[in-house]
Amino acid sequence: MESKFIGSVWGFIGWTLLFLFILPLTLYLALPWWVAGFYRWLIKNSFIDGKQLRFEGTGSGLFGSFILWWLLCIVTLGIYGFWVPKKMVQWVVTNTHFAE
Repeated sequence: MESKFIGSVWGFIGWTLLFLFILPLTLYLALPWWVAGFYRWLIKNSFIDGKQLRFEGTGSGLFGSFILWWLLCIVTLGIYGFWVPKKMVQWVVTNTHFAE
């Protein structure tokens, strides 16, 4: 079984620069779209057992969850923040499939 990642360092640098320069200009409201785009790039360049993966998540699909998570963090005085990484991983895994 062979798994590999074929993404380039330049692609990673591009996504990082986008994060550093564009997101502050949008007051981080574009963060869900950046996250979806980054995972789409990451997963598109990933292969498991020779099979390419694809990512179907969208920024608009994640935006509502981001708002809910922020509100829950505020209401619980930050305690819900411990659950947010788990929710993010669940979202990524749910939206990741083998390309046909």
